[in-house]
Amino acid sequence: MAPRSPLIPICLTLLGLASFSLMDGVMKAASIAAGAYAALFWRNVFGIGLMAPIWLTVRRRQGGPLWPRPEVLRLHLARSSLSGVMGGLFFWGTVYTPLAEAMALSFIAPLIALLLAAALLGERIDGRAIAGSVLALAGVVVIAAGKFGGHYAPSAVHGMVAILISAVLYAANLVIQRKQAQLAGPDEIAFFQNLFIALLFAPAAWWWAPLPHSQLALLIATGTVLAVASLMLIGWAYARAEAQVLVPLEYTAFIWAALVGWLMFGEAVTLRTLGGVGLIVAGCLLAISTHSLPGDNGQPNPA
Repeated sequence: MAPRSPLIPICLTLLGLASFSLMDGVMKAASIAAGAYAALFWRNVFGIGLMAPIWLTVRRRQGGPLWPRPEVLRLHLARSSLSGVMGGLFFWGTVYTPLAEAMALSFIAPLIALLLAAALLGERIDGRAIAGSVLALAGVVVIAAGKFGGHYAPSAVHGMVAILISAVLYAANLVIQRKQAQLAGPDEIAFFQNLFIALLFAPAAWWWAPLPHSQLALLIATGTVLAVASLMLIGWAYARAEAQVLVPLEYTAFIWAALVGWLMFGEAVTLRTLGGVGLIVAGCLLAISTHSLPGDNGQPNPA
């Protein structure tokens, strides 16, 4: 059944993005301590343990088949593969790049995703959605202009390149997310994403992902809970609203990234940053201002 209020998918997406940004900070700390490969592998192993009982409980209550249909399973595998490579590149990049700058670089993704949504999902891209995305991107440029001057060490350049490649993969991930959310519940999406990414990273885990000590395990477990919460919230929202409605909201993640970077890593928030944030928020409001949120193209997910 479609949500009564059109604001519900927007609010849950914003909450999911806040959770995801906090997870980015936690995973940056874990990646600095143990390496991005180990941090991401163990986060998804912990995620399997967290999601398996939830997924099995939901399946028993629904009385449906335990294993997804082959076409849905292929979709889970495709998105998980993208997410695994994307996440590995992003967290490796954040080791050498401040979190707010990393988020700024990643904001090429929603603009690419808007075009992919039109090409792959058949969605009509409203002019205000494009204008809002450009306005929000201008906010990112304002912020980045104050951060990217001066000399960068090779490792910092490599980190930025990794984040840019991650952003391109994230754009494809956003579009697949919309289609996936129409065919599977958020519990199923979260379980299979953790499962497939853990399997993707497992072959080299013996060498690159040793068993974490207790403090690191607690840090990664915290990141796992935040990641799963974000996946389920955003998965539920994307089942009930078009990609072009929710994709521009991705820009608000910068607000949370700047706050997390300041609190966890001492990254300063300047007046330039606050001005850019204002443009980001204005762009998001413009992009969603003309859209009602139908339960719409395709049936809402019953989960």
